[in-house]
Amino acid sequence: MQIETSTLMMFFFIVLLVLSIWKIYAFLPNEQLKDDDTTIEVQARLEKIMLDVIHSSKGNIKIEILFSTMKEHPEFDKKKYWRFNLNKLNHLLEAYYAKHLDVRSIEDIYRKMSK
Repeated sequence: MQIETSTLMMFFFIVLLVLSIWKIYAFLPNEQLKDDDTTIEVQARLEKIMLDVIHSSKGNIKIEILFSTMKEHPEFDKKKYWRFNLNKLNHLLEAYYAKHLDVRSIEDIYRKMSK
């Protein structure tokens, strides 16, 4: 029985394709990481911490001070939010501004909270 070259090539192609797809699947994350800070729940907690800090400072706070004060907040888990930086705070503020169209600054956030 003679096997043609094209048949052998197709067989090895399919075997190697299945093997490569399995290797890619094996390295994909299958479960959520314990320190994942991109979930909706984590963003809501960070937003709550941000609002607490803004309220306690009466809206008179710069973004750098807001960042450092948030990191010192008692509800801020340093192990879970170890990736939290000034850029993530900017994204958090932008997301808050997008949800509340009448708010454009930290002072506006405080004014809206104090109503």
